[in-house]
Amino acid sequence: MKIAVVGGGSTYTPELIDGFARLAPFASEIVLLDPAHERLEVVGAFARRLMAAHGHPAKLRWTSDVDDALAGASTVVIQLRVGGQAARISDETFPLACDCVGQETTGAGGLAKALRTVPVVLDIARRADPGAWIVNFTNPVGIVTRALLDHGFKAAGLCNVAIGFQRRFAATLGIDPSSVVLDHVGLNHLTWERAAYVDGVDQLPGLLASHLSDISSEVQIPAEVLASLGNVPSYYLRYFYCHDLVVSEERGQPTRGAKVAEIEAALLDMYADPTLTSKPELLGQRGGAFYSEAAVGLIASLQHDDGGIHAVNVRNAGTMPFLPDNAVIEVTCRVGAAGATPLPAPPLDAHQRGLVGAVSAYEELAVDAAVHGGRDRVYRALLAHPLVGQHTQATRLTDDLLAANRDHLAWLR
Repeated sequence: MKIAVVGGGSTYTPELIDGFARLAPFASEIVLLDPAHERLEVVGAFARRLMAAHGHPAKLRWTSDVDDALAGASTVVIQLRVGGQAARISDETFPLACDCVGQETTGAGGLAKALRTVPVVLDIARRADPGAWIVNFTNPVGIVTRALLDHGFKAAGLCNVAIGFQRRFAATLGIDPSSVVLDHVGLNHLTWERAAYVDGVDQLPGLLASHLSDISSEVQIPAEVLASLGNVPSYYLRYFYCHDLVVSEERGQPTRGAKVAEIEAALLDMYADPTLTSKPELLGQRGGAFYSEAAVGLIASLQHDDGGIHAVNVRNAGTMPFLPDNAVIEVTCRVGAAGATPLPAPPLDAHQRGLVGAVSAYEELAVDAAVHGGRDRVYRALLAHPLVGQHTQATRLTDDLLAANRDHLAWLR
């Protein structure tokens, strides 16, 4: 099986390759695609050494030729970042002028990233083989995956939040992670863990009762919020539940993008060492824990019809009756060759329905703005987002977003 990795020059690629080397005997060829030639050479050579160190026989190569990379690939993994860390830093800073959270996957910053990303991803998908599965890890995952599905591509969106909770809960319980099945519901970066089943018994109430402080600290949401909800929100709910606190913390502090840029520079120096044949510890600070395991597991289920259970961004199709069928949700699914099918689960409560409904409507408007362009579409998407939602802020954020991304949006040039 040929696998193409779009954005293969990322400093995170070795984590993905390590996962393929350990867990993907079905991979016969892996091609890394990236326009950044020098960076790709460094990452590609290190990735090849990783595969060899694990004794994996697959051919690994790299290229900047899109058609060469995609031709014959049965799976296309998309992990690109349009505009690099400089664009991310912009996404994390310009909303602060309007007292709105600066973040690259939600709010105004998330919309900016979506506007840059969706047209590029759709162009790549059009050049892939018609039967290829497109596994999208590019943020904002829900919006990008919805755009792919709207245009008729075989696509599944992947996030590492659920597998992270699965691994952490399993470690606390002292059991194998595969024994834990989560009731993971919501939208990408707007999810809650409502249950953690082990042999059909929900262990989450006990985990909350005995480890509330630790879980609260990990997701950076007050313990009383978790106790009131009776579930575990993802870290990204912090931008909603603690919005003003986050904004005050972000002001005057280095952005996450700036920190990642420093980590990336150090990692590239390490990767260039021809004697390095294993992941450096610093890579763990890059983010995306367990992504490689989630990616390999999902690809295996899609290609080999093994009925595996994964958290996937998938069409709603009646799963949440209060949303349109064509909305994209993130839930626990059984996955096979035909795609992902959500597992039966209880309805969302009123609190969850309110947030999910509002953000899903924003995502619909965000896809429309990313595909068709236009200042008014951008404004309406921002006006609909719960983290913006006011005319004055939406107007200024629209102007600032467009000014910061003029070089990346074709319809502005």
